[in-house]
Amino acid sequence: MKVIISACLLGVRCRYDGGHSKNETAMNQKKTYQLIPVCPEESGGLSTPRPPAEIVGGDGDAVLDGKAKVMTEDGTDVTDAYLKGAHHALQVAQSHGATHVILKARSPSCGCGDIYDGTFTGTLTSGDGVTTALLKRHSITVTSV
Repeated sequence: MKVIISACLLGVRCRYDGGHSKNETAMNQKKTYQLIPVCPEESGGLSTPRPPAEIVGGDGDAVLDGKAKVMTEDGTDVTDAYLKGAHHALQVAQSHGATHVILKARSPSCGCGDIYDGTFTGTLTSGDGVTTALLKRHSITVTSV
């Protein structure tokens, strides 16, 4: 079975801060599944490193519906890049027939269930990131680590 996974969880240095989020639980999935790494932020055209971003005014569903934006801490609107990256991740999942995705927790793109609240204070709120919301709308199961 093919599973799409956040590239940072496999040790790829694609996080906003130029680091990675290598995760042993995610790495162990290689034993069972064919893992296909994606980084929606880079796929959306953002550089690494890049300014931190959070969803302001809602969650990933609200971004998809045009009711919220993804903003950097300095006030730059990066919503279009997040939407482009989310659509790329969906295309990758669909082209590989992947029905399950493992994404990085709390990210404005990949968060599943909890994301930062848009105040850049480290406060979490309920909701999904943009990529997670789009994948769920297409009946793809998303888990996060």
